[in-house]
Amino acid sequence: MSMETTAWTQLHSVLYAQQEQRPLARATLRRIGAFARPHRRRIVRFVALGVVTALLAVATPVLAGRVVDAIVSRGDQGTVVRLALLIALIAVAEAALGILGRRLSATLGEGLILDLRTAVFDHVQRMPVAFFTRTRTGALVSRLNNDVIGAQRAFSNTLSGVVGNVVTLLLTLAVMLTLSWQVTLLALVLLPVFVVPARRMGRRMARMQREAATLNAAMSTRMTERFSAPGATLVKLFGRPEEESAQFAARAARVRDIGIRTATAQSAFITALTLVSSLALALVYGLGGWLALRGTLEPGAVVSLALLLTRLYAPLTALAGARVEIMSALVSFERVFEVLGLKPLIEEKPDAREVPDGPVSVEFDGVRFAYPAADKVSLASLEEVASLDGGDGTEVLHGISFRAEPGQTVALVGPSGAGKSTIAQLLPRLYDVDEGAVRIGGTDVRDLSTASLRATVGMVTQDGHLFHDTVRANLLLARPTAGDEELWEALRRARLDDLVRLLPDGLDTVVGERGYRLSGGERQRLTIARLLLARQRVVILDEATAHLDNVSEAAVQEALTEALHGRTALVIAHRLSTVRAADLILVVEAGRIVERGTHDELLAAGGRYARLYRTRFAPQPERSSQRPAQPVP
Repeated sequence: MSMETTAWTQLHSVLYAQQEQRPLARATLRRIGAFARPHRRRIVRFVALGVVTALLAVATPVLAGRVVDAIVSRGDQGTVVRLALLIALIAVAEAALGILGRRLSATLGEGLILDLRTAVFDHVQRMPVAFFTRTRTGALVSRLNNDVIGAQRAFSNTLSGVVGNVVTLLLTLAVMLTLSWQVTLLALVLLPVFVVPARRMGRRMARMQREAATLNAAMSTRMTERFSAPGATLVKLFGRPEEESAQFAARAARVRDIGIRTATAQSAFITALTLVSSLALALVYGLGGWLALRGTLEPGAVVSLALLLTRLYAPLTALAGARVEIMSALVSFERVFEVLGLKPLIEEKPDAREVPDGPVSVEFDGVRFAYPAADKVSLASLEEVASLDGGDGTEVLHGISFRAEPGQTVALVGPSGAGKSTIAQLLPRLYDVDEGAVRIGGTDVRDLSTASLRATVGMVTQDGHLFHDTVRANLLLARPTAGDEELWEALRRARLDDLVRLLPDGLDTVVGERGYRLSGGERQRLTIARLLLARQRVVILDEATAHLDNVSEAAVQEALTEALHGRTALVIAHRLSTVRAADLILVVEAGRIVERGTHDELLAAGGRYARLYRTRFAPQPERSSQRPAQPVP
């Protein structure tokens, strides 16, 4: 390893290690041990390979010195050839072990990444909806990418580096002391001249690297917002291209400036370390040569000492920053474990039951509910705030009780923010109640298995979400085993089959991010088709026709009528056609049911529903299409 390579190694170390100074947490170490345990055999082989590689690295300079001695003393030619062959074999062995070590490193590192990412992904999937409403998606994705990779470096780089460097350092010192204690002491005296500037400059460059990462992240965030379909539309409608371009150019200019500063500092850093290394070599050659001329040191020993010098400085400088690298890896582990430490609020019981067969009833019995406090479902680092808001959840549902018999439809009406959607979210157990119970088929949803509950309850929200995937893939989320005939039948019942047949690739047409290539009504009908394909026995429609025009609504209403036949339904609607067909109407205000009954009963009562009907549901008189007569000038 050359001195310049040593300098680059030190540079890499300081750039990729965060200057974190914190005590080692035993709990963190125990959890790291739990993740590392399945890979312990690979770790042992990896460390052993590093030790062997270190031994070979020290052997080469010693053999090179013996070659020089043989040449100077005009010894046996066979000895020189044998030594040269041995050096060549060691070089081949080092190359082979290097490839094997890289494979072991990749296998170990990628295996750990797989375990960590899978653990985080599976855990996040179990988190309540409140977690996702508070968390910044980019911060969460960063845990799955940057922090997981940072944790992986602890095993694939830091572990082998520490072990290999310790072995190399001890062997090198032992050999150098055997060859010449005077030259060895000189090398150690010069060590601070090499390490101190490296650490100081390294910290400065690490700060610049973090600043560059922050500026790049800000620029990327702006591009992501502007390049998404909704963002691009907003900019075209309200944005000013000149200002947008100027603001982006200013951000890009800051990235350029920090890039120039970083490149200049890197050049100065490498040049300074290489210069110090060259001066150290010069001193070794000077003192070693002087000793050789006096006859107290063999010429080959001088060459060996010069070659061993790089084996001495490289591990010393690496070990000087080892603690920083270890702490950096521990920080990454802690950030990953921070997410894994959040306990899911929705847990399946070990003895969970299945939903009874056949049509089922739905019952809310004295339900009280408050959205969970922030510290129960989120992390300040994931929300990118200094601290979470500390207020306790305020109760939003107060004693909700009603029952929908098998096959009945219950409609929830009321002003925005009354708690209708919250009631609907408790049925598929997106949240758990604080008091009371929600039952399906007479069984508390908390006693049901997750798979059985998902197979029983289906939901279409106001803003039906579609993934950036094909029509087919979005439909198969409901039933992965469905064939094309079933997909087309669901689309037909949702009055969407004609449109899909006209798409460029039919079922294999990509709908775009959040289905943005489709109109609002088309997106909603596709989510309804997905519901029809699932064939669930309990259906929740949360303003499912809100984005449809009159023509589309009429078509989908026919499909919904067919889909709801024989199924228990909970419907949140602002449309008269949906409300009038309900078997029971519940008027919800401020988290309470203030009226209940059929459409005719509630109209006759002349209460809140009657007023709501007159202001929202009653048909409005058509305006005359004739323009008023214009006065004759």
